[in-house]
Amino acid sequence: MIKSLLYASCMTLLLSSSAMAASPIFEKSIPELEAQMRNGSLTSEQLTRYYLRRIQVYDGCLNSMITVNPAALEVARQKDAERASGKAVGPLHGIPIVLKDNYDTSDMKTTSGALAFKDLQPGRDAFTVRKLREAGAVIIGKANLTELANHGMTVSSMGGQTLNPYDLTRTPGGSSGGTGAAVAANFAAAGTGSDTVNSIRSPSSANSLVGIRPTRGLVSRTGISPCSEFQDQGGPIARSVTDAAILLGVMAGYDPADASTAVMKDKKIPDYTRALSGNAVKGKKIALLATNLGHDPDVRRVMDAAVSDFKALGAEVVTVDIPELRVSDLIKNNDVQRWEQSISLDNYLKELGKAAPVKNTKEYVATGLITPSVAGDMAAKAAEVNPADNPEYKARLAKNARLHDFVVKYMADHDIDAFLYPLQSILVVQTNDKRGQAERNGLMASVTGLPAITLPGGFSSVTPTAPQGVPVGVELMGAPFSEELLIGMGYAYEQATRHRKAPVAFPDLDFSSVSVD
Repeated sequence: MIKSLLYASCMTLLLSSSAMAASPIFEKSIPELEAQMRNGSLTSEQLTRYYLRRIQVYDGCLNSMITVNPAALEVARQKDAERASGKAVGPLHGIPIVLKDNYDTSDMKTTSGALAFKDLQPGRDAFTVRKLREAGAVIIGKANLTELANHGMTVSSMGGQTLNPYDLTRTPGGSSGGTGAAVAANFAAAGTGSDTVNSIRSPSSANSLVGIRPTRGLVSRTGISPCSEFQDQGGPIARSVTDAAILLGVMAGYDPADASTAVMKDKKIPDYTRALSGNAVKGKKIALLATNLGHDPDVRRVMDAAVSDFKALGAEVVTVDIPELRVSDLIKNNDVQRWEQSISLDNYLKELGKAAPVKNTKEYVATGLITPSVAGDMAAKAAEVNPADNPEYKARLAKNARLHDFVVKYMADHDIDAFLYPLQSILVVQTNDKRGQAERNGLMASVTGLPAITLPGGFSSVTPTAPQGVPVGVELMGAPFSEELLIGMGYAYEQATRHRKAPVAFPDLDFSSVSVD
């Protein structure tokens, strides 16, 4: 009954919200916020307080946050003092960032959305969290996710069901949907996600955001609760390409504890913001991947518009059909997380030592404290005997290596700079949809290890529960380590189209009377 009343209250809010007011903070980019702090018109404490107030007022409707950092204001004041003293300022100095709650933090619990992990206190930060802090970020809190990042609905035994701020009957995508909803609703400047199949890009598509899945090895996974050694990647979720580029530059780099990042040893991390150019699409060749377009009329309308927009920006757009990239087949034949998660999770728990609430995946399943939608999947993974030796697993790894080489060669042979397709070929689903998140296309990048950027592509038709329509994301996938190219093209498209719109249900109102101390 309480949940029903809350839902009804949130729906009333969504349907009756008025236009959003202009604000020096609301929807502002990281460079814009930094400029305000640099000229003295804004402090990190004021900015952090602003976001904390929005969380307190609005998150009862969205259910996006698992933990709000009780020390956030104290850290913000420290950042203000450092700035005032002339101390070197990092690219995120004083900027509040939200973490998906599978990123380890030494000062907050890391639950991975699991009630069985509610008291898990890591002894150190994840590698990327340390880098974010070194860049000056204020970690404002940790967001809900699908339990153990197992699918795309963003429901967990620890955090419950997160809702989509554009349509409260729908999910925010997943598994990083808590981050997606929080960033879309202006609870932080930007955030982090982890992506095994679609999980950075699905929430970006569903929440009119930008998400980047980096090339395998560009960003460390150390200290991120794992699903798959082969497919996992961490990356940014942001409201703009600029902000995503800044976060990616901070997060990227060699980590001796993550063998996949050996490709980055002794390499300089690019300044991805230098790729931000309105002319970055001109002269490029983009392949519209008809194989995974789907038949949803709203999505097809968005894709038709995207093709026209890229052509207007100076790209050559060709249509290709590549059966080897049909996602329905990749799900059946290439996805390897079934065999890897228990191995990777057991290693993660072992590295936590005494902080680990259980010793392994089997003990976790035995607690029974698992949200029903992932319980069967986790039980099956825990029951795998010697999964690393399974012939099917080894065959899939070999298939993925061949597919990587095939796609890279195809791009080179046909002078293709990027593939274009919808991240999800249907609208993000409703929370009660028995299919789960159907027809998502992110697995192409996940099993090939290639980089991809998801961009706001527009909205579906307006419905009674979606007064702006439902966001639809378009995605560009490129060759290995083509992040600068993708970011540049994404920026040019973003600046030309300006599809990002904040959710009207969560407007910028005066919450100065709301106490967050």
